Amino acid sequence: MARAPFATVTVAVSIILLSFAVESCLSIMHQNLMINTNYTPLILNHGLDTTTTTMFMPLYFNDSNKFVNSASKHSRRHLQTRRRPNARMPLHDDLLINGYYTTRLWIGTPPQRFALIVDTGSTVTYVPCATCEQCGKHQDPKFQPDLSSTYQPVKCNIDCSCDNDRKQCTYERQYAEMSSSSGVLGEDIVSFGKQSELSPQRAVFGCENMETGDLYSQHADGIMGLGHGDLSIVDQLVDKGVISDSFSLCYGGMDVGGGAMVLGGIIPPSDMVFARSDPDRSPYYNIDLKEIHVAGKVLPLSPKVFDGKHGTVLDSGTTYAYLPESAFAAFKDAIIKEVHSLKQIKGPDPNYNDICFSGSSSDNLQLSETFPSVDMVFSNGQKLSMSPENYLFRHSKVRGAYCLGIFQNGKDPTTLLGGIVVRNTLVTYDREHEKIGFWKTNCSELWERLHMSTSPPPLPTSSNTTNTTTDMAPSEPPQYDIPGVIKIGIITFYMSVSVKYSDLKPHISELAKFISKELAVNVSQVHLMNFMSKGNDSLIRWAIFPPESDDYIANATAMDIIARLNENRVHLPDSFGSYKLFQWNIEPPPVRTWWQQHLVVIVSISVVMIVLGLLASGLWFLWRRNKQSLVSYKPVDSAVPEQELQPI
Repeated sequence: MARAPFATVTVAVSIILLSFAVESCLSIMHQNLMINTNYTPLILNHGLDTTTTTMFMPLYFNDSNKFVNSASKHSRRHLQTRRRPNARMPLHDDLLINGYYTTRLWIGTPPQRFALIVDTGSTVTYVPCATCEQCGKHQDPKFQPDLSSTYQPVKCNIDCSCDNDRKQCTYERQYAEMSSSSGVLGEDIVSFGKQSELSPQRAVFGCENMETGDLYSQHADGIMGLGHGDLSIVDQLVDKGVISDSFSLCYGGMDVGGGAMVLGGIIPPSDMVFARSDPDRSPYYNIDLKEIHVAGKVLPLSPKVFDGKHGTVLDSGTTYAYLPESAFAAFKDAIIKEVHSLKQIKGPDPNYNDICFSGSSSDNLQLSETFPSVDMVFSNGQKLSMSPENYLFRHSKVRGAYCLGIFQNGKDPTTLLGGIVVRNTLVTYDREHEKIGFWKTNCSELWERLHMSTSPPPLPTSSNTTNTTTDMAPSEPPQYDIPGVIKIGIITFYMSVSVKYSDLKPHISELAKFISKELAVNVSQVHLMNFMSKGNDSLIRWAIFPPESDDYIANATAMDIIARLNENRVHLPDSFGSYKLFQWNIEPPPVRTWWQQHLVVIVSISVVMIVLGLLASGLWFLWRRNKQSLVSYKPVDSAVPEQELQPI
């Protein structure tokens, strides 16, 4: 079932700017507080774990004629990027019977459970609302806002369409198969199941008042929107800083179903293959597909055939795959040529002209002995090797018969790759680095194959409804000594900009992204350290940190960054005015003792014990008065085997 809604910079620095910066810093240091109204500090967390505290301390002018952070040695541990928690969530259902995969999401206090289709082609997460008069009968009861003590309607504002009667923001989505959903927007606590190490978070979602088409008749309750957009559950969690800008899906195989999902980053397997994904190419997740090989032979097609309209799109909510006319014809002919020993038969549904073959083994594990391998080759030369279960579905009426699950996309030049293409494949949507990774694996054993612990931390009770993240204090990755190479922990530099604070502030994230591209690093490595402004000029101190998985910057990478800074090979758009980069500095990674690594945890435990002791009686009283608000979260059901139609 398709779920794809179609909807010349002058380099100069002013002596006056440096003077006021020095005078201000000296004044601040004497006061030990940055309270001078002429200098406004901007405290931001760019790519930082929000469980840590970013410390902004006085700057002073040293004998080396450099600006130096007086707290640089003490605060570095707090500024380092740590691994953020992720939400591990099982997937249920299958492609053949249901046409989709679902996950379980809990909304409200106490939590109400919903089975939602995981959909990379949608940007809104929504569930049927208790007020809905045109909603079908689904797997779980409708959401009842009145029963949630933490629910809040999203009030009308200039950024949304408005229901004037309710004074509440509305949403409306229409899909390619002519179904639709509309309703109002609300905000509540959302939690992700017992396997998640991510604590419950507040999020905006849709409360449906009307469904049509397949959305009305489907068994699943609603949609989990994983696409690009302000209302996407991924964007909301990333904007809060609680997960890294990535998520992964792993669909089960032909006879298994189920699978797994991760909201947040994972350490990619060493043999994962990647394709570039350009967010500016289309509103959907796309890859730069260049060739398709069948049995090792390239199809006689121009690479441009896979770049029509929206390009090559991955849509987790679409069941099958759809190729442009010429690509489908070439693919079909190549498959038929390779399976000439099999008999071509009619499909199970007379309404469709399916291309099916009989005479193969009924054991899908042996399909590769009869059907050819298919490779999708990306522009970087890497390729995704597909087994027969990634382009075939089982014939429901003839044992040992299979049909092509790849079809012609009408006259639409878009290449659309649905769930069938990624059966038993871990797909990582690494939005931060603008790439999508593929790793062939058994999705029913994903946690073990990724070497992830199967013993998740305990899930907070529903009384924990504050918008916080859990300080997991994960283990640090090991450091490897490289003889003769100096380890560089942080590279800092200053930027003077002829733009006043109020105009520059809304564009800091955009500026960080440009800097990351110019220095050829990930945007999560670019951190704003200090920001001061006077009149129409601003002075910014930036830092380049190691990637999330490392404790130091690779020597070659560090030298390249320094060369780009020294040679002024950093070019920003004219909208940022006149600017100059200067006074770069390198610092080694900090050496941490055991006590330094665990100090935050030790102090946190002590504080928690004291607070619990002081508040125990009060919490007991509140619990007795409001038992229902402390209901524990229900466990997530185990994945069920794929229930395909039995042959007759």
